[in-house]
This record gives sequence, C-alpha cells and structure tokens, in this order.
Amino acid sequence: MATNENVLNALSVRLRGIIERYTYINGWDGLEEIRLREDRPFMVIRYGADSMITDKGTATLDVNRAYTVSPEDIVDTMELISESSIYAFEDELRNGYITLRGGHRVGLAGRAVMDGGGIKTLRDITCLNIRVTRQLKGVSEKVMGYIYRPPRGAYNTMILSPPMAGKTTLLRDIVRNLSDGGRNRPGLKVGVVDERSEIAGCYNGIPQNDVGIRTDVLDCCPKDLGMLMLIRSMSPEVICTDEIGRKSDTEAILEACNAGVNVITTVHAADIDELNRKPYVNMLVSGGIFDRFIALGDSLGKGTVEAVYDGKMNMLSGNPIKGDIT
Repeated sequence: MATNENVLNALSVRLRGIIERYTYINGWDGLEEIRLREDRPFMVIRYGADSMITDKGTATLDVNRAYTVSPEDIVDTMELISESSIYAFEDELRNGYITLRGGHRVGLAGRAVMDGGGIKTLRDITCLNIRVTRQLKGVSEKVMGYIYRPPRGAYNTMILSPPMAGKTTLLRDIVRNLSDGGRNRPGLKVGVVDERSEIAGCYNGIPQNDVGIRTDVLDCCPKDLGMLMLIRSMSPEVICTDEIGRKSDTEAILEACNAGVNVITTVHAADIDELNRKPYVNMLVSGGIFDRFIALGDSLGKGTVEAVYDGKMNMLSGNPIKGDIT
C-alpha cells in the first residue's frame, strides 16, 4: 500500500474525501500535517504554511467557508487509527501519539487522566495532528564526509537546528547511510533510540522507514534508558537519537562514550549561542565530547547546512549547502 493511502485510510470518510480532493488539486508534495480540532476549521500545513480547507478540498482564508470538524469526524478517525480498539493503545495514548502503518505519527490532545505524578492515558480526545512522513534518501550525502571516521567509525556528532528545519530527516538518512555503508566505507552496527517513533517510524515494532541493514531500534523508549540498554544488549558501534536536552540524556551520552560507542544526536537550537545556553547540553559541548557540530537552517531552503564545526568550534565549512528537504 502506498504510504499516502495509509494517511487517507486513517481519516473519517468525510475528511478522507476532502483530502483526496485537496491532494488532487495540490498534490502530496510539501504536505506536512493534517490538523483536526473539534468544532473548528479543518486545516493542513504545507511547506510550513497552514491553510483552512473547504469541503471541496480548496484552501481558504475565510473561516466561514472552511469545513468544520465534527465530533463524529473525531470519533470515526480515532476508531480507524486505533483499529477499533482504542484501549489496546493505552501506552501510546500516555505518550500522546499513535504511529500508523507507513510511519506517519498522529499526535493527540484531550483530557489527561493522571496517575500519581504521571499521565495514565488521554480521554475525550478533541485534537489530532497527522504528521505525514516521507523518507528522503540521499540527503545526508552532503555531510557524510564530516561524520564518517576512517577506517571504521563515526565522529560524535550533534545536529542543531530550529524546529521544522529538517534535523530528524537528516538524522534518519545518516542512520541509513552509516548502517548500509558505501564506497570505501564499511557499514556499521547502529543502535537507534526512537523515543517518539520519528526516526524509524515503527509500526508493531517494524521500522516503516529504511534505517539500514545493520540497525537495531528501541521504539518508544526514553533516550537515557534506551542508550544503556542498547550498549548492554546489541553491541552498537554508533548510537543515534533525537532531541536531547535533559540531564539524564547527558549522563547516558557520557556512559556511551565511556563504553567506546560513538553518538550522533540532534538538539533544538537556532545557532551555537543558543546551544551554549542549554545547561546540560553545554556540559557536553564544553567537555569536548562532540567532534562535529552541524548547524541547519533555511537560508537556501529547508535543511540547508549553514555551517559545520569541529569539537573546538573551528569552522570546517562556512558556505551554506543547499537543503534537499522539502
């Protein structure tokens, strides 16, 4: 089944028809999110800009012309997403998202049911965000020369970027590239801690994205616990994870490095100055743990490699490299 069909089949019949008409007019290229909010306009985000959608599938700026998402749309969509067994997805509900076949992720919002100090589950779900995943193979070729460490290894690498600049897309392709290997570059054993199911996009434990033939994935696992589990159980040469920032993440990365495992990760930061203002991340930066810093932006389009630095923040490449992430 085509990956776009997995998105369509997760929507209520009425919403499915609207998106079919919308994509017939505009295509699927650039479609990033489909937003459902009960009793509010049906919306999509395409190429970073949001639009309200009419029942004819056309974009509009007039809220009165936009299709209003009904309670039935929400209920029917949740039935399809959960395969008519919402209680089988209690763990996913606790985390606030469900992963669809094809690797698409559905974010959820509603009434949180608390259990002690944590969230037990979600009830009365009224908002859904279907994030359309698309794997872009080859986008990491422009940085592999900075990451691969001959004769067999990888530099500890941190990818920094503002939100929605393509860091997860780039990381996913780096994982595949390291795992499969290439010309004069042997494949490496890669462990992925995919806390939010965004890198591998596992469905029933099976990666829906191509993350390489030598990659082992821990899905829906906290980064700090997952990194230590992989080191003990899967003997990775490289561990990759997304969006670090907590003290426990820092401690786990230090454990990995002490075990001789290389780490490639991402962090939310618009530039080096913002990176240095993050206290636990700064411990890694100032401690010389990372050998490479890749700064992403959008000066030449989404996913532009704005600069590459070594571990001492000396610039290795200061000429922006055009992004291929659309």
